[in-house]
Amino acid sequence: MESCNPYLRQCALARGIVHLGNLERFYRVFQKAQQGKPITVGFLGGSITQDSAASRHENCYAYRTYLWWKNKFPESEIRYVNAGIGATTSQFGAARVEEDLLCYEPDVVFCEFSVNDPSTPFFQECFEGLVRKILYSRTQPALLVFHNVVYDTGENAQDIHSAVSIRYDVPTISMKDSIFEEIRLGYVQREKITQDNLHPNDLGHSYVAQVLTHALTRIYETCAKTPQEVCKPLAKISPMTQNRYEQSFRVRGRDCLQQMEGFSEDLQEQNGVRDVFRRGFFSSCEDAFLTFRVTAKKISVQYRKTVHHPAPTAAVFVDGREAAQLKADFEETWGDCLYLQDVWEEEEAKEHTVTIRITNVFAPSCTPFYFVSLICC
Repeated sequence: MESCNPYLRQCALARGIVHLGNLERFYRVFQKAQQGKPITVGFLGGSITQDSAASRHENCYAYRTYLWWKNKFPESEIRYVNAGIGATTSQFGAARVEEDLLCYEPDVVFCEFSVNDPSTPFFQECFEGLVRKILYSRTQPALLVFHNVVYDTGENAQDIHSAVSIRYDVPTISMKDSIFEEIRLGYVQREKITQDNLHPNDLGHSYVAQVLTHALTRIYETCAKTPQEVCKPLAKISPMTQNRYEQSFRVRGRDCLQQMEGFSEDLQEQNGVRDVFRRGFFSSCEDAFLTFRVTAKKISVQYRKTVHHPAPTAAVFVDGREAAQLKADFEETWGDCLYLQDVWEEEEAKEHTVTIRITNVFAPSCTPFYFVSLICC
C-alpha cells in the first residue's frame, strides 16, 4: 500500500462528498467569473483554516483552494479573504462573521468548525445561526460546509453540522469520510500528515485541498452539464433549533460601555483578524471594573486566558448579582487563548447591566487581565 503518496485515491476524493446540494449559487459565481468579473472567495474556521502547522501560509488548504479558483478563471480577479482564528468555535463565528468576512461581500464561503465545536445540541444551534447568517446575508454567497477531523480517533462534530448543512441543501464535504478513512484502510500513514493528530502539516493541508477542489470540480462539471437543473434558487426555510445565534452580536471597545475605573483601553491598531487581543481593556488593579449596558437573552464574556501565570481573577455581575468567575490563568501550554465563557441566560431579551470586576491580584507583577468583548444574542 502507498504510504506517502502526494495524491489521494479517486475513491477517497469521491467519498468526501457527503451532499452535493443546491448549486444555483455556485452556478452564479461560475458565470460571473467566466465573464471576467472579480469575485471574492472567503474562508471561515479555526486554526486549520488559519494555517496552523503549515510551513507557510501558501501551503495551507485555504490558499491552495483559492488557487483552484485562480487557475480555473484566469480572466477574473480572485480576491482571497481568510477569516480563520485558532481555538474558536461557531458560537464566536456567528457573532463575528459580519465583521470578519461578510463585510468583504464574498461570492463564495468555505466554512469549517467540526474539530472546534463539541458535538452537542447547543453547538448545532450556534452552527445553524452561522449558516443562516451567511446564506441570508445581503450578497447571498454560495456556501460550502466541510468537516475536518481528529486523525487518530475520527472525532468531530460532523453529525450535528451536516444535519444543518444538508437541511439547508448546502454542499457538504468530509475529511472523516475521505482522509481519515484512508488512514483507517492503511493507504495513508497518519504520522506523515499530522504531528499532533489534529493540525495537518503541508502534506495534510494538500490532502484537505484535494478533497475540496475535487468537490469544486464536480460542482463545476455538474453546473456546466445540466445548467437547467441547478438554477432553482435556494429556498429560505425555518430553523431546526431555537436559532438564537442568527441574532448574535459582539460588543467591543466602547460599544455600550457605561463606566470604567482602573482599566486601560487598548488603543493599538488591530493587525488583521488573527491579532485577537486588541481593542479591549486591561488591568492588574484589584477592584478595577468595567460596566456595560446590553439587551440580550444570553451573555458571554470573551477574555484572555494566558500561559504567563499568575493572572488576576475577575467576577461578572449581571444586574448586581454575581453570575460567574473569570480565571485568566490558562492550564494549557500551547499559548494564550481567546476564551469565551457563558455567564447569563434567560428566555426573553432584556436590558441588563454587566459589570466585570477584578477580585484577586496574586502578585504585583502579574499578567494583566485582558477583556476582549461581550458576545450576546
